[in-house]
Amino acid sequence: MSEQPPFISRVQLLMEAMENSSVGELELTEGGTRIQIKRASAVQPTVLSAPAMPFPAFAPGMLPAMSAAAPTGSANHAPAAGAAGKRATHPAAADSGFAVVSPLTGVYYEAASPTSDPFVKVGDTVQVGQVVAIVEAMKVFNEVKSEVSGKVIAIPAKNGDLVQKGDALVRIEAN
Repeated sequence: MSEQPPFISRVQLLMEAMENSSVGELELTEGGTRIQIKRASAVQPTVLSAPAMPFPAFAPGMLPAMSAAAPTGSANHAPAAGAAGKRATHPAAADSGFAVVSPLTGVYYEAASPTSDPFVKVGDTVQVGQVVAIVEAMKVFNEVKSEVSGKVIAIPAKNGDLVQKGDALVRIEAN
C-alpha cells in the first residue's frame, strides 16, 4: 500500500479542520496547483447584483470623514438632524416611531440597483417582512426587512452611507 503525497495529506487535514470551525471557504496554492475548498452552510445569504456605482478609493491611512464621525449607537440611534431633516416629514419624525435598524455595519442602499426605484419612500405604507433597504458588507448584499406594518415617517440613512450595526435606517409609525 502506497502513502499519499504530502500535499494530499495536508488538504485532508485542512478539510477536517474546516469541519470543526466557522471557516466557510479556503484556497490553497502550492507548486502551481490551486485547490479551493468550500463548505456548504445551512443559511445562504441573499446576494443581489452589485450596484453599478463607483466606490471611492482612499489612500492608505486615510479614512473617509463619514466613518471617522460615524457614531455607534443603540437601536434608537438616528444620525444628526442635518441628514434626517432632509428626509423626514417633520423634525420630530427622526426620533419617533419604530426604527428598522441595520443588522450589521456596511453600506446602506435604498434600492436594489442605481436605476431601480427606492424600496420605500416617506409616506409609503409597509408590511411586516417587506424589504425596506439593503446593507452591503464584504460584497454580500443583505436585505433589511420591516418588523412592523405602518407608514414610513423618516429615512435617516442616506443612500451610499456607511452605517453601523444598530443605526436606524427607516422609521415607521406602526399601525
